Amino acid sequence: MARDYYGILGVGRSATDQEIKRAYRRLARELHPDVNPDPDAQEKFRDVSAAYEVLSDPEKRRVVDMGGDPLASSAAGGFTGAGFGGLGDVFEAFFGGMNTGGSPRGKPRGRVQPGADSLLRTRLSLAECAVGVTKHLTVDTAVLCDVCQGAGTNGNSKPVRCETCGGAGEVQTVQRSFLGQVMTSRPCPTCRGAGETIPDPCRKCGGDGRVRARREIAAPIPAGVANGMRVRLAAQGEVGPGGGPAGDLYVEIVEQPHDTFVRDGDDLHCTVRVPMVDAALGTTVVVDTILDGPTELTIPPGTQPGEVSVLRGHGMPKLRSTSRGDLLAHLDIVVPAKLDAKQVDLLRKYKALRNGERSEVLTAGSEHNSGLFARLRASFSGR
Repeated sequence: MARDYYGILGVGRSATDQEIKRAYRRLARELHPDVNPDPDAQEKFRDVSAAYEVLSDPEKRRVVDMGGDPLASSAAGGFTGAGFGGLGDVFEAFFGGMNTGGSPRGKPRGRVQPGADSLLRTRLSLAECAVGVTKHLTVDTAVLCDVCQGAGTNGNSKPVRCETCGGAGEVQTVQRSFLGQVMTSRPCPTCRGAGETIPDPCRKCGGDGRVRARREIAAPIPAGVANGMRVRLAAQGEVGPGGGPAGDLYVEIVEQPHDTFVRDGDDLHCTVRVPMVDAALGTTVVVDTILDGPTELTIPPGTQPGEVSVLRGHGMPKLRSTSRGDLLAHLDIVVPAKLDAKQVDLLRKYKALRNGERSEVLTAGSEHNSGLFARLRASFSGR
């Protein structure tokens, strides 16, 4: 059965040569015997090297894509030049292109490259985060040149092979070291690694195949997003050099503070001021929620300061879910600061009716005060 060389490197079957090289470099740094002496790592390194040898060779990769295994008849180890004996790709993985051979192993990267991702921030109110919204945004990115359509050439002219590097995309320098003669490869300064140049470039983009432009896009923001979250818009980022595929655009949410509510994940918190008499007798308060409009909140008789009443399911919607958080109303019992003579007389009569009540200082272990003292002890102990 043919081995899954793509799976060994952790890339898709449509991966570019550059993506395959990056995957190999990353795994080589982790698994090379000089770095990781674990026998299992050495075995994985051999598999990774074999996969790179196959997928970096167009003919061998074609065999793999047709369902075959180009190394099925090879000796144990399954590869010829990328293992422990062939140090070319290992040097390249660790030292950025250094080679001990007589010619560079790298390939020209080509003019067409994937574009970079872009990031844009947008401000949303709490209500917009709750219901979701489509934001019309102005984006300034590189777009495909509308004159040459990414070719980078003027009219019917064509790119030509770079005379400096001979189309290899790299140039070499030879140095002597304790290892002997070491050949170092670096990107060609003339073609910048593309392997070709454009003698007659496009007048609009200068041969880059792309130009910068400002455009308007509609960004759908789902309900339930929160501050700092990013919404991905595929292929809306920078167009790559040579008209390469565009990267993604990420829209980062900046949630604005609300006058009434404080958000904690999917829950909302608010403070409700309740007169002392209403707290004692019980009442209902109308709370203007984010999604459901005015909603009645029941204050039961005997409500104490600092209690929290919860409206289940009246908070923020949960992202990619039909459920919602809660609305937590923190009750602030208001004691009147000024009383007229009639009110004072009534309160004194009320006090006389409850003659058994007295002000008292509670001990640290009392049932009603343990929470307060626990918090005080924690603060003084530095926790």
